[in-house]
Parts: sequence; C-alpha cells; structure tokens
Amino acid sequence: MDIGEKIRNLRLQVGLTQEELADRCELTKGFISQVENNNNSLSITSLLDILNALGTTPAQFFSETKSDKIVFGEQDFIEKETDDYTINWLIPNAQKNEMEPIRVDLKPHSTMEEDIPHDGEEFGYVLKGTIVLIIGKNKSKVEAGQAFYFSSDKPHNIENNTDEVATFIWVASPPTF
Repeated sequence: MDIGEKIRNLRLQVGLTQEELADRCELTKGFISQVENNNNSLSITSLLDILNALGTTPAQFFSETKSDKIVFGEQDFIEKETDDYTINWLIPNAQKNEMEPIRVDLKPHSTMEEDIPHDGEEFGYVLKGTIVLIIGKNKSKVEAGQAFYFSSDKPHNIENNTDEVATFIWVASPPTF
C-alpha cells in the first residue's frame, strides 16, 4: 500500500488543499507534501491527525472496503484556535458533501476574517451570546436562540462587540471553511 498516494487521493476526494489539511492537523504544507510523495516518514500521531482531518479512521484507511461515517462526536471534531476565535469542524470529511458545519466560539470584541463573495448559501444559529452579522454594508444583530440565512454573493463576516464569548453554529453550502 502506498500510504502517501492514498492520503493524497483522500485529500483530493474531500476537496482540501495541502495547506488546508496541514492547517487542520497543525502540520506544515511542506510536511504534507513530503508525506504524499513518500519523502518523509509519518509518526502514528501525525497519521491519526491526518486521517481524522480527512474524515476517516485507521481501520477505514487501511481497509479495502469503503464505509461512510454518519455520527460524529467531540473526539472527531477538528479544532483551530486563533487569538480571536476557535473553530471546530463538526464533520471532518464535510468538504466532499453539500454543506460544511462548524461551531465557532468568537471571543469578546473580536471579528472573524471577512469572507469574499462566492457561490452558495450560509446558515447559522447562535447558541450563546450576541453577534453582528455583516453582509456587504448591512449589519444585523443576532442573539442566542436566533438563526441567520443568506446568499454568499457579498463580502460577509461576523463580529462580537460584547464582553462575553459568542458561540454559534455556521453552515456553508457548498463547503468553504
């Protein structure tokens, strides 16, 4: 079995670039490239991180038969933390699906990175706190228990202007996170 080639094929199947996969695994793009070209050995820990980010298990990866996972728990989530927010990819292999859900914890007085216009739609539900949804030049306050839905054809982002963490579910269709 060519592990590097299998990782590359799985990464392409789920629609991730080497940089996106590396980011989700807290590895470098260069390391992912070396692994895919079989120019670097892979530790068990790194392999498990990569497989989790690609939405598969070691048993599925090394098996010749395919099966899609349906139920995901916290152990499956992929987390990325920045100074302003924490993102949890709730479905690790969502890039190959029609939509991609994430859970975001946006720190007080922080802003998400602006997303450029693209094809698709986005949905969100605020679990805790209050956010400001910015679409183009329009701003909308969204509080806990409220949802939002919009076409992604204008620049958009989310900010938290309060003194508490805001937590929300954000779903993009097609996947863009």
